[in-house]
Amino acid sequence: MPVQENLIKDKNLHIIFSITLIAVMGVSSVTPAFPVIKDTMNLTNHQVGLLITFFSGPGIILTPVLGILADRFSRKIILIPSLFLFAIAGMGIFFTENFHVMLIMRFIQGSGAASLGALNATLIGDIFEGKNRAKAMGYNASVLSVGTASYPAIGGLLTLLGWSYPFLLSALAIPVGLLVIFKLDNPEPSEHEDIRSYIRSAMKTILNRDALIIFLASFVVFIILFGGFLTYFPLLLDEKFSASSVEIGFLMTAMSLVTALTSSQLGKITTKFKSTHLIKFGFLMYAVSFFLLPLMPLLILTVLPIIIFGTGHGVLFPSIQTRLTNLSSLKYRAALMSFNGMVLRAGQAFGPLIVGWFYTFDGMNSAFWISAILSLLMFLLTIPFLRPVHE
Repeated sequence: MPVQENLIKDKNLHIIFSITLIAVMGVSSVTPAFPVIKDTMNLTNHQVGLLITFFSGPGIILTPVLGILADRFSRKIILIPSLFLFAIAGMGIFFTENFHVMLIMRFIQGSGAASLGALNATLIGDIFEGKNRAKAMGYNASVLSVGTASYPAIGGLLTLLGWSYPFLLSALAIPVGLLVIFKLDNPEPSEHEDIRSYIRSAMKTILNRDALIIFLASFVVFIILFGGFLTYFPLLLDEKFSASSVEIGFLMTAMSLVTALTSSQLGKITTKFKSTHLIKFGFLMYAVSFFLLPLMPLLILTVLPIIIFGTGHGVLFPSIQTRLTNLSSLKYRAALMSFNGMVLRAGQAFGPLIVGWFYTFDGMNSAFWISAILSLLMFLLTIPFLRPVHE
């Protein structure tokens, strides 16, 4: 199928973009309010951190279950209540000042969010084919990066009105849910085998060698992203250069923008390179970036490894998702993508702990060099084991 020049105007893709923006809203938009919540409610750092734990935790178990249900019934049957649940629970936090109630609402909201990050990629795989699929994945990753870069600033501005105001952003999931009901035009699995046959076939897809390598790649990507970059890069800037919060925020936003720009060009890039090659390239760029970061003598020079990292991430993450969607048919795709979503959440949870252990053991440089080593190992692993496929 030839690449559509007007793919960016596709109505279904716009709706998928909106789902993606809701999926990444739950943490990045509210963390700027954490210091105010901590002071207002007289909480410890550990207690305020539970607002992330209670939100992220349900997805580890629910994401693969919801993926199976999306295959067995329909994407919309899972997406629509998930979006409304996300919105209602998030808005509920605005109306409470009880921390324990907040934690309950965050757990419910996280349950609503559990399916969103996997089903948006599933929908791209269902609706688009070939180069159009890769191009759509690139656009979606670009939107994700813009949202990730923008939400902290938006949440910070809303916090000026009060700590609870960033949670009102959750209400945006309601019009997105209505768009899914009335405007999303997507294929749904139509032939349902018995549950035993489905589980057997789905597990065969999930346990495919290439799928297992992609799951490992996803896990390592999120270890590096949430451990090496999001946790220890700001600490490096503070300890080594005494960088201000504005300077740190600018550099982290710059990475997201480079990622967004690179991802937006994925359609053109995939006309020359297969996703297999782009995955290898992405891990190699990770390794170079994390090797260089602790060696930079001046704050301004950290822009170079940040550009390298953003470029690598811009091709790596959407290529992983494209590769996964290519490994499955419509009947089992949601299960496959949702299992990957569970793996991503595990990497998100364990990344800071794994990288932090090396930081504790041998200082700041080792936190970056272990990220570089993991990236290089994944680059070497994908060379013999990740086979090219027709895309």
